[in-house]
Amino acid sequence: MTLNELSSGTLAPEEIPDELSILPVYDVSLFPKMVLPLQAVEGAASTLVDEAMRGSRIIGLLLSRKESPEGRHSPSELYTVGTVAMILKMAKEDDGKIQMMVQGMGRFGTRGYTQEAPYLRAGVELIPDIPMDDKEAGAMAANLLAQYQKVIKLTPSLPQELGEMARSIPDPGTLADMITSTINVSLAEKQAVLERASVKERLKKVTELVNYQLEVLEIGTRIQTQVKEDMTNKQKEYYLRQQIKAMQEELGEEGENAAEVSEYRARIEAANMPEEAKKEAERELSRLARMHPSSSEYTVATTYLEWTTSLPWQTETTDNLDITQARKVLDDDHFGLDKPKKRIIEYLAVRKLTKSSKGPILCFAGPPGTGKTSLGRSVARAMGREFIRIAVGGIRDEAEIRGHRRTYVGALPGRIIQGLRRVGSRNPVVVLDEVDKIGSSFQGDPSSALLEVLDPEQNHTFTDHYLDVPFDLSHVMFITTANVLHTIPPALLDRLEVLELPGYTDDEKVKIANRYLVPKQRRAHGLAAGNFSLTKGAVKKIITGYTREAGLRNLERGIASVCRGAATMIAQEEAEKVAVNVVTIPKFLGSEKYTADVNDRISVPGVVMGLAWTPAGGEILYIEVTAMKGGKSLNLTGQMGSVMKESVSTALSFVRSNSRALGIDDEIFRGIDLHVHVPAGAIPKDGPSAGVAMMTALVSLLINRVVRKNLAMTGEITLRGKVLPVGGVKEKVLAAHRVGVKTVILPQQNAKDLEELPKKVLKALTIHLVTDMVEVLELAIDRRADEERRTMDKRVRRERRMGSGERRRPMMASAVRGKKSE
Repeated sequence: MTLNELSSGTLAPEEIPDELSILPVYDVSLFPKMVLPLQAVEGAASTLVDEAMRGSRIIGLLLSRKESPEGRHSPSELYTVGTVAMILKMAKEDDGKIQMMVQGMGRFGTRGYTQEAPYLRAGVELIPDIPMDDKEAGAMAANLLAQYQKVIKLTPSLPQELGEMARSIPDPGTLADMITSTINVSLAEKQAVLERASVKERLKKVTELVNYQLEVLEIGTRIQTQVKEDMTNKQKEYYLRQQIKAMQEELGEEGENAAEVSEYRARIEAANMPEEAKKEAERELSRLARMHPSSSEYTVATTYLEWTTSLPWQTETTDNLDITQARKVLDDDHFGLDKPKKRIIEYLAVRKLTKSSKGPILCFAGPPGTGKTSLGRSVARAMGREFIRIAVGGIRDEAEIRGHRRTYVGALPGRIIQGLRRVGSRNPVVVLDEVDKIGSSFQGDPSSALLEVLDPEQNHTFTDHYLDVPFDLSHVMFITTANVLHTIPPALLDRLEVLELPGYTDDEKVKIANRYLVPKQRRAHGLAAGNFSLTKGAVKKIITGYTREAGLRNLERGIASVCRGAATMIAQEEAEKVAVNVVTIPKFLGSEKYTADVNDRISVPGVVMGLAWTPAGGEILYIEVTAMKGGKSLNLTGQMGSVMKESVSTALSFVRSNSRALGIDDEIFRGIDLHVHVPAGAIPKDGPSAGVAMMTALVSLLINRVVRKNLAMTGEITLRGKVLPVGGVKEKVLAAHRVGVKTVILPQQNAKDLEELPKKVLKALTIHLVTDMVEVLELAIDRRADEERRTMDKRVRRERRMGSGERRRPMMASAVRGKKSE
């Protein structure tokens, strides 16, 4: 664009036709005396240009309020003032687009449209400039020119030659048009300048636009100077964001996150936080207000505010302290478990009288399937509280309890705070499942983190690492569950009040199955009481023939298996009703798993039935001893642990030191090897409760007399033959009762443990309490069976030994007799 082009780009009013073809534009603005490249698409615009090129080449350009690259515009979408343009050059491309060079010739206004297809035509009237006083015009133009020179200096994208060109334009109106076409303002602002016929008004408007542009540029320059020293290549994006933010603050414009900041401020006020938590939330909110939404720290801050404003700081449910109703709920949900139920009722009664939120931390300990977790759920239902179950078994990271520190995007609070947010109450019943299986690693010790959580004197100021402010956990009722107690760290166990759930008797299982399990599984498998029934005898058969456990899980699986079989028969229309009894139960469950008589294994000398405790409840433990020619060695097999091996050595030392009193010849030990074996060799076994059974088995073998039938025993011994107390008595006695044992030998000091046994079990068993091994041997050794063995025919004895696998005993007996004859 040259000076000559600017000065010559005018037309007299008589040279403008009364009607012009209108070419709408949406992305450019053309001023009089300006030259501008323009593009038209194929269609109506192409037709318009072709006809114009065949005529005077004069067209009208009107700015559209609506973007339409295809060139389709209605008259209502166009401004009424535009520019008369002369097509200087025109070229068509292969894709149908038209490239033009046009020059503005003057302003015009539309008087009405005379044609809308194939292109727009309108009646027009040329708008001449309204002149002003020369002195005032000169002053305003000089001021505008000075400001424009500053804009060019601060804008690298504008060529410096524009300043020279602007100074060479004598006409103030043309100067205003030229400056408007080059500065960075919106098309709407340019249209406003185009519509001003008055040169004075035009100069005022352009001066405002240039001053605004200059102010923005000066602010940007000042910001650039402030932050330039800290900028590096890696900080480039941050610098740009800060620049935009500073500009917005300087101009009084709100940031992009203003609405979100206002929302969080309202949520903080509504959350009813303690003062310390509120201060921390407001501090984080002030940081958020200074961040740009694209920053990674922005997500960290918003996540923190989401957590803090959604926690139940003061929200809680109202406790139902109706003792009668609570007892009914517990009885409806669980059969038996009298001691735990009694303790829960006591807890509610004390809370009702004291109105205190503090209380002991209960720990339900017992084998799997005894109802520990479901009992916690019943407590929540009885009290009308929300229920949270948190499985802590196997966790190794302290952050699972205390939360993660806010040092990375994925940080979260601990499981306890997460649970409280989920239920929306600060006083739920929280069951921490499997606290005996918490691990530890280089990431910390979760059991140590639980010390603060479960201490009523400390948990009112529990601080989660993520929240970093105290949260009152004293209103929470914590209940823990465990299978064993010895794996719980002593410091943690000291904070717990342990309630034992040792297991159920067969009669209790029958009642639980008929009351709870059978109806539950019947509903789960789409069966009705009218087309399916399971007799009490069949349930008893499942308990005794297919399951041997302290809990109820395998029993429920067995009942579910029967229900599936019945559902299949009914679905296949093999039967309308299915009644399962003792006779038909094998059809659904197959052959019985537990049919062997326990007395078959103790029908020979050297075999004793002991009692053992496992995390799954009590179990029967057989001790087998045999002897053979050798050199006084002792062989131990069956995966015995160090404690059990010590029990064998102690028992053997006692037998050898008291051999005369026991009726055993000293010479026997010189020529034999002893082998002690505990069957199920693939299973590790250990514990201080097999000493009595080990000694009885040794004596039984060495005096060649069998142990009484239906007899089981437990207890530890000393070198002097004293019987020491053991643990897990209730579980062991229940295990003996389950397999049909009639007599149990226990240490005298375990007499207190018998109070926990059901009365029905005590009536069914004969329990002997002993203090030393002499009493044990008098009760255990069956002398009548020994006389019967002496009178048995040798051939029958040999066949029986071959059938039972006892081939080496006759060798031992002959060796002993041979030794005596020598």
